Amino acid sequence: MNATTRWIVKSSVLLIGIFLGAALLTAAEPDGAAIYKQRCAMCHGADGKGFSAIKTPDMTSPKWQASLTHHEIVEVIKNGKKGTPMPPFGGKLKEDEIKAVVTFIRSLDSGKKK
Repeated sequence: MNATTRWIVKSSVLLIGIFLGAALLTAAEPDGAAIYKQRCAMCHGADGKGFSAIKTPDMTSPKWQASLTHHEIVEVIKNGKKGTPMPPFGGKLKEDEIKAVVTFIRSLDSGKKK
């Protein structure tokens, strides 16, 4: 193998590594707002205020936000909520997607400075 061929091979390997690294970085974080919009907004409202007719909570309320821990919200998303129409999403969403949705839900808190 001559010097030119070695240079082409090394350059190709380097470029492939750069492209693979970039692809991994861009796919790393799920979009909690997009997942919420697709999976949750129909019952909880696009703004998170819920619908009194179907008794979904106002997730923008500081009182509601303070009433549940992060873990409790994760568990409700995963397992649903007994006695309500809230279905389980544990088999439909990955762990990182559920965490992203919880982060989005926490951002709805109207008591927090934005």
